[in-house]
Amino acid sequence: MNIIFMGPPGAGKGTQAENIVNEFHIPHISTGDAFRLAMSQQTPLGLKAKEFVDQGLLVPDDITIGIVKERLQQDDCKNGFLLDGFPRTISQAEALDEIMESMHSQIDHVINLSVDRDLLLARLTGRRICKSCGATYHVIFNPPKAENICDKCSGELYQRSDDTEEKVGTRLDEYSTKTAPLLQYYEKKNLLRQVNGEQEIQAVSEQISSLLRG
Repeated sequence: MNIIFMGPPGAGKGTQAENIVNEFHIPHISTGDAFRLAMSQQTPLGLKAKEFVDQGLLVPDDITIGIVKERLQQDDCKNGFLLDGFPRTISQAEALDEIMESMHSQIDHVINLSVDRDLLLARLTGRRICKSCGATYHVIFNPPKAENICDKCSGELYQRSDDTEEKVGTRLDEYSTKTAPLLQYYEKKNLLRQVNGEQEIQAVSEQISSLLRG
């Protein structure tokens, strides 16, 4: 089963992706992971991507598409995959269609987690992360037992610089602008599955599972 996972920052994609991977035994592929793998393996495309990453520049589309294609052709993707963070644009979606065609395969489902903007703001600005072990908390939804101290390792918790209200708002605006056309693209192909991401985590998981098994 080949799945594309979509949803704005703070929609809970990470948590739900983990559930899908465990239930359907397919790899979770983000562009970041694909880049890191290609760079660590020092593939020709990985080395090209590294030049841009090292300069803090966006990796061009042709390199990104090439790295995603290489990743999807690996053995662990034979029974399907969960793509997260790709495609981001119509041109990338069209390139993915070509990749699938060349592999004699297709995208089966595009899952979109929809969440109200105000709730996303509350979720993202309340996030706190442990400096030592990277554990994630939330001041409202998942607070630590002691304020600003990690339950797991007693490390100090901090707020990421891009989790301020202004920066979160900018990220949400950018996502909305860039992603709306993609949702329409997949809706026309009858692949889009809308999931209410405002429900309890378990309810969201059950709805996604039901759609995928449908």
